Amino acid sequence: MKTDTHPDYHFINVVMTDGTTYQTRSTYGKEGETLNLDIDPTSHPAWTGGNGQMLDRAGRVSRFNGKFGGFLKK
Repeated sequence: MKTDTHPDYHFINVVMTDGTTYQTRSTYGKEGETLNLDIDPTSHPAWTGGNGQMLDRAGRVSRFNGKFGGFLKK
């Protein structure tokens, strides 16, 4: 195996948005550095489900339903 071809793989500390920390191995930074997350599974809508609702006021969904509504089984 060639030498100096792989990055340094070491332990770092990860700080979540709620302040909790954990230790993991990574190629980020140097040994013992801290990675502060701006978005994590406890705060991002992709993981939490979010509270967004689809609002369509004569927009794309209405136009689609108007154009192709006859093809749908009801």
